[in-house]
Amino acid sequence: MRMPLAILLLLPLAEIAAFVIVGKYVGVLATVGLTVLSGIVGLALLRVQGAGILRRLQTESQDGRNPAREIVHGAMIVIAAFLLIIPGFLTDIVGILLFLPFVRDFAWSLVRPHVTVMRESRFTYRSSANGEASPRSTVIDLDERDYRHDPNRSSPWSVDDEQKD
Repeated sequence: MRMPLAILLLLPLAEIAAFVIVGKYVGVLATVGLTVLSGIVGLALLRVQGAGILRRLQTESQDGRNPAREIVHGAMIVIAAFLLIIPGFLTDIVGILLFLPFVRDFAWSLVRPHVTVMRESRFTYRSSANGEASPRSTVIDLDERDYRHDPNRSSPWSVDDEQKD
């Protein structure tokens, strides 16, 4: 609990110091320009990389493979884009690093033992990061028109007025 609090308090101070140092070497206008440019690049990368991740996630799901890696990679890309959009050079460095596939793979190797993906479809199974699967019961999801009572329709499960007596 103390570590996130310390980061939350120290990060703005470190970002201000980075702004001062960069501004000293390249000037105020260039510093502001770099900050705006990093936000624009973050938005563009989120759009391009996000679409690619969604395609790979769809392919993994259609092929019946475990999509956990693609889900985590997608989350890291969203975090990276937000870090680029947030003004600051230190957050930009972390954001750029998260856009690199080998950095995401390293982070995935750290997170992998703690991730479990549940998939329920026609053939349901429970899948975890280590690839083990176990059969589960089928879930039938009904909406209102599937289960409301229709008095004009004969059904073996409906109670006739004659049977009520």
